[in-house]
Amino acid sequence: MKYVYFFSKDQTDGNKEIKHLLGGKGAGLAEMASIGIPVPPGFTITTEVCKYFYENDKHYPEGLMDEVRENMKKLEEMTGKRFGDKENPLLVSCRSGAAASMPGMMDTVLNIGLNDETVQALARLAGERFAYDSYRRLLQMFGNVVIGMPREKFENILNNIKNEKGVKQDIELDANDLKRVVEEYKNLYVHETEKPFPQNPEEQIKLATDAVFGSWNNKRAIAYRNLNKINDLLGTAVSIQTMVFGNMGDDSGTGVAFTRNPSTGEKRFFGELLFNAQGEDVVAGIRTPLHIEDLKEKMPNIYDELTQIKDKLEQHYKDTQDIEFTIENGKLYLLQTRKGKRTAKAAIRMAVEMVNEGLIDTREAVKRVKPEQLDQLLHKTIYL
Repeated sequence: MKYVYFFSKDQTDGNKEIKHLLGGKGAGLAEMASIGIPVPPGFTITTEVCKYFYENDKHYPEGLMDEVRENMKKLEEMTGKRFGDKENPLLVSCRSGAAASMPGMMDTVLNIGLNDETVQALARLAGERFAYDSYRRLLQMFGNVVIGMPREKFENILNNIKNEKGVKQDIELDANDLKRVVEEYKNLYVHETEKPFPQNPEEQIKLATDAVFGSWNNKRAIAYRNLNKINDLLGTAVSIQTMVFGNMGDDSGTGVAFTRNPSTGEKRFFGELLFNAQGEDVVAGIRTPLHIEDLKEKMPNIYDELTQIKDKLEQHYKDTQDIEFTIENGKLYLLQTRKGKRTAKAAIRMAVEMVNEGLIDTREAVKRVKPEQLDQLLHKTIYL
């Protein structure tokens, strides 16, 4: 049985038709790669593995890790980097993705492959500040997601160092400050676990995969599925993807956006971004994000490319999309596309306008407006 599906601009094993196996994230990445959208290469471990994981005392099916190693070799050949290499290290992310959209319910670990040696290689290649900023993010995510250490303990260390230096934002810390953060994070890890942070990249990816599969049954994920009556899924898939970095400087950034306004349904690009930031920063509330239109002023070429991509995705999926993107040194990458959540008011406006645009027919438009959404419109609403 095939448990791992590769995706890249040159080779894509999966597509949106096997979303039940690849999950929403994996299917979206495979589909985007297949239609020429810039997606960092990677591979997806299927939802069947998650099912097996829970039915067999959190063990994996025979041969899975061999498939993972084979696909990691493909990534190495494609990127010219090697996982765990001391000269040019390959770093990857590990993300969850069920067939039904469950925003924010499950877990992610970024920058896997960094350790005390590879961080020095990354510093030589891309600068000390960037390298140690990435390492401290891995330590915090790994400690929180994989080990279960409270996020606040890491945040307290970071805030103490910012206070000592008299700065308010993470981006105001220099390389030496971040080296200190890394050392204190590692000391905290030892204090909490009684063992050092794992330096073996293969061990990191195995433990991160365990944790992401494990997040399928965390309290918030179970509550979300119960609330939304999602009870027919095999589990979550896990996507392992080459890292691209939005925290490499002022010509880099990260953001999330909707192809149409999810509140009103207006056909207008709607989203937020941060420059010199990574992944979770946009939604974490650490810094105030900018509006997507601010990208047009700073990077007009990237904004135009992103606008063309969002139009292409709407035409392809014939529905509003929720996208995640990263800009690394002035180059755009898409990290996710999924059907966008929307209010009742927005659902009706989108359905009507998409019929008028010829994207969908009236039958499909009626199917997209749920009875409970019509019920919402009959109640008084407070507009802010």
